[in-house]
Amino acid sequence: MQSRLLGATGLRVSSLALGTMTWGSVTDEHEAREQLAGFTEAGGTLVDTAAGYGDGASEALLGSLLAEGVVARDDVVVATKGGITWRGGDRGVDTSRGGLLTGLDASLKRLGVDHVDLWQVHVWSSEVPLEETLSALDMALSSGRAAYVGVSNYSGWQSAQAATWQRAVPGRATLASTQVEYSLLARDIEYEVLPAAEAMGMGLLAWSPLAGGVLTGKYRTGIPSQSRGADPNFSARVDAYDDERSRGIVTAVAKAAEGLEWTPLQVSLAWVRDRPGVTAPILGARTAAQLKEALQVAELTLPPEIALALDDVSAV
Repeated sequence: MQSRLLGATGLRVSSLALGTMTWGSVTDEHEAREQLAGFTEAGGTLVDTAAGYGDGASEALLGSLLAEGVVARDDVVVATKGGITWRGGDRGVDTSRGGLLTGLDASLKRLGVDHVDLWQVHVWSSEVPLEETLSALDMALSSGRAAYVGVSNYSGWQSAQAATWQRAVPGRATLASTQVEYSLLARDIEYEVLPAAEAMGMGLLAWSPLAGGVLTGKYRTGIPSQSRGADPNFSARVDAYDDERSRGIVTAVAKAAEGLEWTPLQVSLAWVRDRPGVTAPILGARTAAQLKEALQVAELTLPPEIALALDDVSAV
């Protein structure tokens, strides 16, 4: 698998990332073990998790697999996120300096590591001054708890403001990356987020590159009983793409896949991976078999005419 530098940093990561949002909940230990082993065997290094995934269950499961020796700690780039909290089953946001650093310490404990390779603020919050939130990133870096830092789900102006603030004074932690949704069905970030990231030297990590599985084509004739679309926790994401424009894009992807003798998953994933400014799309597979199919895209490149046709049909 190809490796890439994350933005304007020296951190080298794989061009596909392994997402673990459902680990510890939908994805059990057996499946997670197979996914992690298969991913690294294919040359993957970047593994993305978050304190807010399953109220820490994802981090804990990843930590147990690292402790078990499924892969060596030095063979993976561990990325996690902080700022989302769960109390009594209710989701909350805490991007205060104290909340973020306390959360980071808890993340390190669950992961069983002394530092993470990339620590990201999971969400923007207008309730806490931005400079306070960013000071937590400075402290994480200076204390050795994180090697690199970034943000997630920031808009274009938020990304630019945060990155500019960090560059304004020598010694502050430069933002290495931004993590946002990006797919053939969700291209709004091309207006402001992508240009801001490129201008500020941030690598872009694309979550939901298959639009919740919609771009695989499996929802064209209904909702499979074992799919995320049948899960009440994820069905809203699938329903969001139940419109004429989305169906037209999914049909175009299916036709391209048929002509190339690929799968729609591979066409959609290759398109995102090779978009300007993208460092890596994040694969969130339900099973090891699904992940194996996705990893085959590492050896595939969309023909320019197919990529252009998909650009046209999905243009916002």
